[in-house]
Amino acid sequence: MRTIRAAAAVTLAISIAAGVTGCGGGTSAEGGSNDSPKTLTYWASNQGPSIEADKKILTPELKKFEEQTGIKVKLEVVPWADLLNRILAATTSGQGPDVLNIGNTWSASLQATGALLPWDKANFDAIGGRDRFVDSAVASAGAEGKDPSAVPLYSLAYALYYNKKSFADAGIDKPPATWDELVEDGKKLSKNGKWGLGAEGSNLSNNIHQTFVLAQQHGADFFDAAGKPTFTSDGAVAAVKQYIDFMAKDKIVAPGNAEYAQNQSLTDFAKGKTAMVLWQAAASTFASQGMKPEEWGAAPVPVASGTPGQGKNINSMVAGINMAVFKNTKNIDGAKKFVKFMTSDAEQKLLNKTYGSIPPVKTAQADAAFSAPDLAVLRDTLAKSAAPLPQVPNESQFETAVGTAVKELWADAAAGRPVTTESVKARLEKAQQTMQQ
Repeated sequence: MRTIRAAAAVTLAISIAAGVTGCGGGTSAEGGSNDSPKTLTYWASNQGPSIEADKKILTPELKKFEEQTGIKVKLEVVPWADLLNRILAATTSGQGPDVLNIGNTWSASLQATGALLPWDKANFDAIGGRDRFVDSAVASAGAEGKDPSAVPLYSLAYALYYNKKSFADAGIDKPPATWDELVEDGKKLSKNGKWGLGAEGSNLSNNIHQTFVLAQQHGADFFDAAGKPTFTSDGAVAAVKQYIDFMAKDKIVAPGNAEYAQNQSLTDFAKGKTAMVLWQAAASTFASQGMKPEEWGAAPVPVASGTPGQGKNINSMVAGINMAVFKNTKNIDGAKKFVKFMTSDAEQKLLNKTYGSIPPVKTAQADAAFSAPDLAVLRDTLAKSAAPLPQVPNESQFETAVGTAVKELWADAAAGRPVTTESVKARLEKAQQTMQQ
């Protein structure tokens, strides 16, 4: 099923790039209208430890909105493995929700479909103004020079989470700051059925996030200045090989992680099966699985120099969730009211604190709740050492093509097949050819 979904995403993304932009999404037959906006449909992304957890978190907030406005919100929480495919299908069929969450890395791709409401000055003013939001968050909501296709909702960055007891038992007194240190520590931790590092080998988006950052550290990117794919550059190949080598060469990632795509690496971490994991805002998941805050720590993702920053010291992509409105919704006034509610100071503080993310709204971000040690790591990373993924129209196709290539390399490593510079380059060349068809 994963292969079928990946193929569907590629097909849809190619269709979009070829110009299937006029359909758009919109309100279902049960939705409201500007004259009588009684109902909105909302696709939320799975931010918490489970779909049910998200429903429990969001339902009381949606009830508040209904009490304030008289508009009922019909909620569906969509798993990340399905979300992009669902959105792409909605843009081509015209059958979608009124409001939806999107990964900010998809902004330019979905913007190119013409299906999403552009957030021009008038629309931003309707929700309190563009200047309420952190600049870097708005910059990841669409292509440069165009009105954003969405509004920032949750800001995220990657951190290295580590199990304090596992580190202490192995005689390690601090988290690694360089990749060499991470591998050295990982080898000390990988014994007696436990492993040093967790990964999600079948999670295409996560594969892209990790290899993008490593490519930055190798002085490379996956696109040139004109937006042309450069997947087979020396730096990109070295980045992907470094990532897969955590399993293939260094033996600090369990072979079974090649099949992980649904946060299983976080479950393993919470159960003490792995000692480290690279993730965005994992606190709520750890808590839901019984971990106490004092049992784990968060540190910046390693860089070769040990000091995160810009250029080759980038250690995270600018991660986050944006909120978009389908342009042909029959309930645009209600949709904008809902976006305004979800990006209000009160909701930003509550929801981002609950999910362990950082508010993209400046006044909410300044709240003391976001100065906790783990959140401070995310906040500082976003401010000082994160870079956005390429805001190119075919970004979603890039995630599918290269993410799948990395997934296949994980499978090779898990099966004991050699992972060489040549085999990595061959996989990436195939992905590049897919992009260029």
